[in-house]
Amino acid sequence: MCGIAGIVAHQHVNQELYDALTVLQHRGQDAAGIVTCEHDRLHLRKDNGLVRDVFNTRQMMNLRGNMGIGHVRYPTAGCTSSAEAQPFYVNSPFGLTLAHNGNLTNTEELKKALFVEDQRHINTDSDSEVLLNVFAHELQELRKLKLSADDVFTAVSRVHKRCRGAYAVVVMIAGFGILAFRDPHGIRPIVFGERKTPQGPEFMIASESVALDVLGFNMIRDIEPGEAVFIEKSGALHTKQCSDIVDHCPCIFEYVYFARPDSIIDDVSVYKARLRMGVKLAEKIQREWPDHDIDVVIPIPDTSRTAALQLANKLGVKFREGFIKNRYIGRTFIMPGQQMRKKSVRQKLNAIDLEFDGKNVLLVDDSVVRGTTSEQIIQMARDAGAKKVYFASAAPPVRYPNVYGIDMPAANELIAHGRSEEEVCRAIGADRLIYQGLDDLIEAVKKGNREIEHFDTSCFSREYITGDIDDAYLERIQLLRNDGAQKQRNSENFNIELHNSD
Repeated sequence: MCGIAGIVAHQHVNQELYDALTVLQHRGQDAAGIVTCEHDRLHLRKDNGLVRDVFNTRQMMNLRGNMGIGHVRYPTAGCTSSAEAQPFYVNSPFGLTLAHNGNLTNTEELKKALFVEDQRHINTDSDSEVLLNVFAHELQELRKLKLSADDVFTAVSRVHKRCRGAYAVVVMIAGFGILAFRDPHGIRPIVFGERKTPQGPEFMIASESVALDVLGFNMIRDIEPGEAVFIEKSGALHTKQCSDIVDHCPCIFEYVYFARPDSIIDDVSVYKARLRMGVKLAEKIQREWPDHDIDVVIPIPDTSRTAALQLANKLGVKFREGFIKNRYIGRTFIMPGQQMRKKSVRQKLNAIDLEFDGKNVLLVDDSVVRGTTSEQIIQMARDAGAKKVYFASAAPPVRYPNVYGIDMPAANELIAHGRSEEEVCRAIGADRLIYQGLDDLIEAVKKGNREIEHFDTSCFSREYITGDIDDAYLERIQLLRNDGAQKQRNSENFNIELHNSD
């Protein structure tokens, strides 16, 4: 999962892009990058690390220009090399930079075609570089010396025909403007907004509406599935539907975990959706466990707090904050490597013993993915004196890999894969485990926008909306992208970078 942003303004955009990326930092903590355009010259800074660590004052001053794009990354493919930090750049045609959130599912096929037919070189393992080169080739094939918005939209239409998977994208064309487009299923979120100034309108594109809010832009709307939005450097706005086939299917896990609660995605308030998840969980407990002996409901900070509060209200049970979070530790779910995840949990959370001592506690989390965090937190609750520890998940069992940009690549690393709910309960050490029903989760989100007919629920249901995912594909990505394989690649890459620095 990544965060992207783009701004076209009448003054330098470096500081506002920096601020936008800090707001979107929850979407990726591995790397950050900004590229700006001053007249026809591009200025780029990107590296591994948090936004605050990648950019210093001198580097920010070098990012001159009235339009630019930015990216925060966590890796779902490839490795954690700084070479794969975004935005990516190609000089032909015109000078293009791209930032991408999502994951292509036909990357290998595209790589081969780019090399053999398009005669383009791919230098990393990133599907984002592939996507950039596909767009660059299609734009170059138009053979135009001077671009129009319609030319850009034609290139996007051809990208849709070649690329499969999830992609929300911002592209800056040097000296011309900023383009944003979304895959025909609309799996990953992307919005755009406007800000009125005395010099004229300014526009912003971002993964989540909260970034627009913070910078004073009024949200216009979500970019529709298959649609493209192009903003010329002068501020002229153009939009066009660029896909013949559209099937809106947003990722439901955005509402469960990834997005900030103060964001609105596809006209659904993330906060309200999480409140409804809490209600649905409480109703399930009332149906299946009417004589429960829960004394207190405690959220696992921070994502589950909204659902946990509503669950407690619905059950008529006390709600308490039992864990204090160290806010200087990153999100454990998106930390690369199982050992790092295990190590970080105790550093991240500390229990308030008084809220656990002698009580039957219901812990509420947004989801259970690998089970590492859940197991350790349950043990922390017991160490703090809890009599019984129950566990509730606002999401259904995560049993299958997500191939559309969420780091759930290897089925054998998912604790619910091949296990019953009772077996998962024993594995994480809980006295009872309550999962959200899939239909209830869908209803909790869909109530915010009845026009959304279905969602990407592949990690729960194994239904892959792009229709190109089979057992062979899942086995291949399991071999390439499990923790062991990523650790080996990262080690090899570290040795290469160390050698190059000598």
